[in-house]
Amino acid sequence: MGKEEKITLEAEVVEALPNAQFRVKLPNDHEILAYISGKMKTARIRTVPGDTVTVEISPYDMTKGRIIYRGPMPRRDRGPAEAGTEQQPGQPGSEGEATPPA
Repeated sequence: MGKEEKITLEAEVVEALPNAQFRVKLPNDHEILAYISGKMKTARIRTVPGDTVTVEISPYDMTKGRIIYRGPMPRRDRGPAEAGTEQQPGQPGSEGEATPPA
């Protein structure tokens, strides 16, 4: 009898626990305990709560899993102070254009 295939799911890290373990929330709102794979440890990939990760789960024990990939960093929205400071192209004072004399 051969080994069963692992189940691979996208999940979100909810809590960082000691010993490189994390509590992750699956798309069906279940939370499982997951640890970081060896390749992620050797590459020193940081995983923090809020990250989107790919988790492998064994079909024999659905309460534990292994984090095999950390997705792209979530985009942080800019604060209200930074929102209006960026200049639009074509406006006076933007790069590449001369400002008209006053």
